[in-house]
Amino acid sequence: MTPQAKIAILQKLIQIPSVNDHEAAVADYLTTLFAPYPQATVERLTYAPGRDNLVVTIGQATGPRLGLSGHMDVVAPGDTTAWHHDPFGGEIVGDQLFGRGASDMKSGLAALVVTMLEFLEAGTPLPGSVRLLATVGEETGEYGAAQLTDAGYADGLAGLVIAEPSGLDNVVYTARGVIDYKVVSTGKSSHSASPENGINAIDNLMKFYNAVGPLMAQHTKTDPVLGGLLHNVDLISGGEQINSIPAHAELMANMRTIPAYPNQVIYDELERLVAQLNQQPGVDLALSYSYPEEAIPGDPNAPLVQLAKQVSDQVCGHDTHVVGSGGANDGAEFLRAQGDFASIEIGPGNDTSHQADEYVDLPEYLQAVEVYEQLIPVFLRQVAHQ
Repeated sequence: MTPQAKIAILQKLIQIPSVNDHEAAVADYLTTLFAPYPQATVERLTYAPGRDNLVVTIGQATGPRLGLSGHMDVVAPGDTTAWHHDPFGGEIVGDQLFGRGASDMKSGLAALVVTMLEFLEAGTPLPGSVRLLATVGEETGEYGAAQLTDAGYADGLAGLVIAEPSGLDNVVYTARGVIDYKVVSTGKSSHSASPENGINAIDNLMKFYNAVGPLMAQHTKTDPVLGGLLHNVDLISGGEQINSIPAHAELMANMRTIPAYPNQVIYDELERLVAQLNQQPGVDLALSYSYPEEAIPGDPNAPLVQLAKQVSDQVCGHDTHVVGSGGANDGAEFLRAQGDFASIEIGPGNDTSHQADEYVDLPEYLQAVEVYEQLIPVFLRQVAHQ
């Protein structure tokens, strides 16, 4: 495949506006790319109307299987007047391709797809198989990866490569988890001139707010790569009008967890705090979670990690760093699958993700294909000979 053809695939992906939805259109396009190759097994798993996960498997049925993962959704472009390029145009200026998802992470997804297509086109013998797990909903909760995991598509993997935009000079082997939670306080409204007739939901919510900070601050363990546990209350709302005692108030908080504190530890503490406060007269607090993900533990010396570093060093001519990530990704869901395997992130991209004029450097995108094409056969051979 020529460099121009590889770039054209990425352009087409950028031109599909799969903003937190409509991933089936991306799956449709990718399916057409694999259609000429009957040796590729293509499967769809629908999450919701217009939202299809895509699974493509190539190679030998016997032998180890390496998973490749990328998500098909993108975040909204935001204020389009802040863009100098059409967010869904795939415009090329010099060596840069602009558009929503160019960095996060349609360039990584395209590089994985091109790698598999080149294996098929060349008839490259693989000592095992490769499975693409293209997911929906990563940007809003990793629920496509969760669905694929529950359906068994990640069972028995020998390793997993996620093409998130780490930059090819980084191999990410461990990542923070996330807990987004909401606390709703229900009170009783009354005229503010007669507060004794009501229950102030804001006052009761603040009891939780004032207690949860010191409670989370007690988690003083730190990870040598990821750092400590992070807890931030980011949204608070409540009340109806200035002269009414508020009957409703709520807050939302974001936590970034580390392997030393599994999410269940945090759940237990939050639920215990809410239960204690609810024993006070008039307090009615309800706790809920949104798409929590566990932290991803990892071994920097795992064979997949070290091989990815070695290959990237050779292909790109730089010193690839073995690092951790502060953000959650689909790997947290896939690691629930049956089996014990290392998960890494390595993919093209930069810090323009989620910003106006998001872009990817095309030389890095093309290098990513080279990295994957060298990494995959070597890893499968190593595992097959163990």
